[in-house]
Amino acid sequence: MTIALKPPSPNPPILRPCFCGLLHSNDSSSQKMQVISIALVLLASLFATELAIGTWSHSLSLLADAGHLLADVTALSMTLGAAWLAQRPARDRATFGHQRVEILAALLNGLGLLAIAAFVTWESWERFNLPQTVLGLPMLLGAGIGLLVNSLNILLLYQRSQDDLNLKAAFLHVVADAASSVGVIIASLTIYFWHWMWMDTTASLMVAVLTSLSALPLIKQSLEILLEYAPTSIDPTEIEATLLAFESVQQVEALWIWSISANQIALVAQIRVAKSLGSGERDRLLQKLQTHLQRIYQIEEIVLQLKSDELQVKTSLHPLLHQSLTEHVSRKTRSSLS
Repeated sequence: MTIALKPPSPNPPILRPCFCGLLHSNDSSSQKMQVISIALVLLASLFATELAIGTWSHSLSLLADAGHLLADVTALSMTLGAAWLAQRPARDRATFGHQRVEILAALLNGLGLLAIAAFVTWESWERFNLPQTVLGLPMLLGAGIGLLVNSLNILLLYQRSQDDLNLKAAFLHVVADAASSVGVIIASLTIYFWHWMWMDTTASLMVAVLTSLSALPLIKQSLEILLEYAPTSIDPTEIEATLLAFESVQQVEALWIWSISANQIALVAQIRVAKSLGSGERDRLLQKLQTHLQRIYQIEEIVLQLKSDELQVKTSLHPLLHQSLTEHVSRKTRSSLS
């Protein structure tokens, strides 16, 4: 039996410029925490601004957006804590590290978005029944500031959200906020020029819909990782066929593929090979299989076990284990009588 485990590749960090003019390492967790901290400060400031202006203008859509921002601030705080915990090294019982904490935080963020959408929908229904006068210009000011700040956060989070589920959750929050701000701007203009007070409630419902649409894919992806489903980008049947295509591979007896985090995939396989393979040939086959899986499917964490129909070593057992207890007692009794 031969086992091959690929250790993490010690790639040196690559410094690259970002839009803020600073140099960051390609895989620096400190950069990630810096991005989250900046977005958190911007959103907290925007929340206070929209809450004050929304209260002044009596705009439900602006207050709903402020409530969404409060959830965003909470979500980003969780994201920051999860990012700090995820960078702790793998040790003791946490053999894979703590990266799953970020997936759990992303799931909670998605569920929080759905809760906000339900609350805003309920408040919108109440406002339809009891309409209120809304001040259009203060509402426009608050929505304009919101669009500006959310646009900055979109630029800040977009690139790093592509391969990080937790940052993707934060990015989706911000995109939903930006879309909400656009809706509130349109509603404020119609209120100011035509006094259509119902547009404020309509914009609130739009905020709720956009919030729900941004939450559902996030919840689905988080659950798939936590339930250890194979990634959607990889077909286990195709992987098995690829392994069987190699010479000397007779059967794939077991195959497990799952995501440790959003950008870290693991594979474990038990493979039966021809018993005529020597030790050197086994090593070369392992290297070929591992290299192929890394190059074609971008799987980094690989454990392969090669098995063959070699003769099992027989273990010498005590004679008592080869006879029944009754026979042993009878033989002892006859010996004593004679």
